[in-house]
Amino acid sequence: MPDPLTPAGPFALGTFRSSAGVAFPGLVTGARVRDLSDLVPSVRALVEDWDAWLPRLDELARSADGAWHDLAALRVLPPLEPGQILQSGANYRKHVVDLVAAEKESVHGATPEEARADAEKMMDERIRSGVPYVFLGSTRAMCGPYDDIVLPALGEQHDWELELALVIGRKGRDIPAGKAMSYVAGYTICNDLTTRDRLYRPDLKAIGTDWFTAKNADTFLPTGPFLVPAAFAGEPDDLRITLRHNGVVRQDESTKDMIFDIPRLIAYVSTTTTLHPGDLLLTGSPAGNGAHWGVFLKPGDVLEAEITGLGHQRNTVRSHP
Repeated sequence: MPDPLTPAGPFALGTFRSSAGVAFPGLVTGARVRDLSDLVPSVRALVEDWDAWLPRLDELARSADGAWHDLAALRVLPPLEPGQILQSGANYRKHVVDLVAAEKESVHGATPEEARADAEKMMDERIRSGVPYVFLGSTRAMCGPYDDIVLPALGEQHDWELELALVIGRKGRDIPAGKAMSYVAGYTICNDLTTRDRLYRPDLKAIGTDWFTAKNADTFLPTGPFLVPAAFAGEPDDLRITLRHNGVVRQDESTKDMIFDIPRLIAYVSTTTTLHPGDLLLTGSPAGNGAHWGVFLKPGDVLEAEITGLGHQRNTVRSHP
């Protein structure tokens, strides 16, 4: 396992597998992991009683009691199994402006200057009066932060989309934006992969996008390595998102470029679904995906990804067996 970047704060949480093949919830402090299975069955169970567990975890992180492991000797799994996965689309201003401007140039014949000015005006109006675009993902697409990404047999334009993800820590419905941050337990990293040429169904044009096929292949949601408590993660509206494809920086943006910030996302989704502890909300991906560069994933490629204070991912791409 690669050495992960140290998570922010005195401790973080994760799920790990020992050399004996046993998976367990763990408390991460530096390069060591305290096995929590003697106290709780899963990280999800911790989050379901988050307010009670948070001070206890701080005590455990400073104690020598319990079974401790070297992080480097463990396989890192996704930090928790979420109740539901909510995914935000088209939520970074520069990214969406680039897409809209390109369409205005190619389809409507606008000059680059006109196209960009119109696209920026549209985004400003969307920020003022629009609402987020959110869809559901499958937990079966999740894999660990250092696992191989296996390309599905169908499709060729397999793309990356690195995202800040938050974990809900309190049950709520119709949550006001002004109170939304109190519902966040912590943060993690997700790379929401997409097969672009499977996104639209030519046989069902009236229905539109096929999110299930395009985004939910096995291993298409590398998640983790850690769940970093919100109190330690810094300002979530100013974290750096960086992705390298075969060593080349492809995405490098601050979360301040979000169109709808985290409070607005939580407020919006909670008008439709009751949020429960352990739910995972992805906040969108910035400019710089493969479609932008005209480069898509192929076997042997390596993706390296990081978000400030949340750790590091490294995934090797391989073909479907």
